[in-house]
Amino acid sequence: MKFLLVFDFDHTIIDENSDTWIVKCAPERKLPNGLRNSYQPGHWTEYMGRVFVYLGDNGVKEDEMKRIMTTIPFTAGMIDLLGFIGENKELFDCIIVSDSNTVFIDWILKAAGFHKVFDEVFTNPAAFSSTGYLTVQHFHAHHCAKCPKNLCKGKVLKEFLDKQLERGVSYTQIVYIGDGGNDLCPVMFLKKNDIAMPRQGYTLEKKISQLAQNLSPVQCSVLVWSSAIDIMSYLKLLIKE
Repeated sequence: MKFLLVFDFDHTIIDENSDTWIVKCAPERKLPNGLRNSYQPGHWTEYMGRVFVYLGDNGVKEDEMKRIMTTIPFTAGMIDLLGFIGENKELFDCIIVSDSNTVFIDWILKAAGFHKVFDEVFTNPAAFSSTGYLTVQHFHAHHCAKCPKNLCKGKVLKEFLDKQLERGVSYTQIVYIGDGGNDLCPVMFLKKNDIAMPRQGYTLEKKISQLAQNLSPVQCSVLVWSSAIDIMSYLKLLIKE
């Protein structure tokens, strides 16, 4: 009996968007209008690439970025939840699927001592260049019309489950915890026995209820959370059963 917990990162594990938080490193803690207005829908990764060039051009170094990033608050109850999962790792496999990047997630989890809770992190690869600039790349290529160009979370989840099956691992239930529009694709992949946990008041919850109104509801059960303590209560019930 093993459960798979799939977490989004921004506005789910942390209570902010890591990509917009980094702007606190910029001169006067803001970006020039031209750069801010250069974002095109579906091309967030490219936009962040330009933001990182701007920060590098303005002499913002790796240690300063790291210092700022590790001040991001975790979502209410999340520290308790991750502690609980860490204590029960024999029952839970735990992955992150996020549109953030490897550098930010690594910094934040390691600073808080939570990197061992997660078995794998699927996110955009990032690294510092020889000149000290942070660079970010697309996670993969895909053909899903519903998802941003750089990342289809549904594809990531499906490929992860296929790989686990090859290793002889199948899950009693998948619990998907997220908040954003790009979390809908993997939620629609979930089966009847699985559960989607959208964050209350965020895009994912609205999209799921829209589907139900259009009489094409998702197959899985849906349980809304506002604090990670809600998620922990559910997991405690799950392992008692």
